[in-house]
Amino acid sequence: MSDAVSDPGTAAAPVRVAAVDCGTNSIRLLIADYADGGLTEIDRRMQIVRLGQGVDSTGAFAHDALLRTFAACAEYAEAVRAAGVERLRFVATSAARDVSNRDEFFAGVAARFGVEPDIISGAEEAALSFRGATSGLAALELPGPYLVTDIGGGSTELVLGDESGVIAAESLDMGSVRMTERHLPSDPHSVEEMAAATKDVDELLDSTVVPLSEARCLIGVAGTVTTVAAVALGLKEYNPGAIHHSRIPADVLLDTTSWLMGSTRMARSAVRAIHPGRVDVIGAGALILQRIHDRIAGDLTYDEVVVSEHDILDGVALALGEST
Repeated sequence: MSDAVSDPGTAAAPVRVAAVDCGTNSIRLLIADYADGGLTEIDRRMQIVRLGQGVDSTGAFAHDALLRTFAACAEYAEAVRAAGVERLRFVATSAARDVSNRDEFFAGVAARFGVEPDIISGAEEAALSFRGATSGLAALELPGPYLVTDIGGGSTELVLGDESGVIAAESLDMGSVRMTERHLPSDPHSVEEMAAATKDVDELLDSTVVPLSEARCLIGVAGTVTTVAAVALGLKEYNPGAIHHSRIPADVLLDTTSWLMGSTRMARSAVRAIHPGRVDVIGAGALILQRIHDRIAGDLTYDEVVVSEHDILDGVALALGEST
């Protein structure tokens, strides 16, 4: 929700916009009214479709994954029509960039929404995530620059910025699904598997062009981070209101990551705050967040992760509202 205040007598009429974000693991929808530089949320939805199932090894979308994704698209498209949306953008990220059967994906989305997906670059993905994550942060008086971290199924976006905007951004090929499929097949994960995943994440962080040491505040967004936050907070059910702008201290993050990486699938499944579609991959996602935190912990003003429910969806919706 936006905190913007305006004069009702002079305010422009709101524009109803819709943003769809299709990632490696989930597909999400935000319908909102844009006015006076802010958003009023109308509808926000998420489904786990695992579009990127096996993509890292096959280079193509699996037939079943496409069927799951198209079913979710049909539901979202109906919601968009029913809400009277004026502007719509469908963005697709990591999993859709290089697959061999992307034309089938494009056609299926267009048939349901009437628009083709925008396969956005890693830089645009990061910038939109930063825009969404930092909207509404002023009241928290957090120190900048901020490192916004969006951990998806196939990639992780790192974007460093401050009140003036983005300083540096990059998309790295590490995500909860990708790392799980590469390194973590056992239940529970073995010590050797966890060490291999950690080494892979650390090597990718070593390669980033983003000057991580300049960050003074770590902000985590999107489903992986918010799920880790729900576990860290001990929530019995997933509660966006309790999660948004929560803070995870370093010791709590370490304990949560250790448990998620070391527990069995059955134990994770018993935690109702973890969506069933994330049970298999949340350990890898937590590991990525942990290694990013550890890399910059000594530079942070407060040794914690600030969690935001606002992310790329909000960034896309804001940009749609501003477009002419």
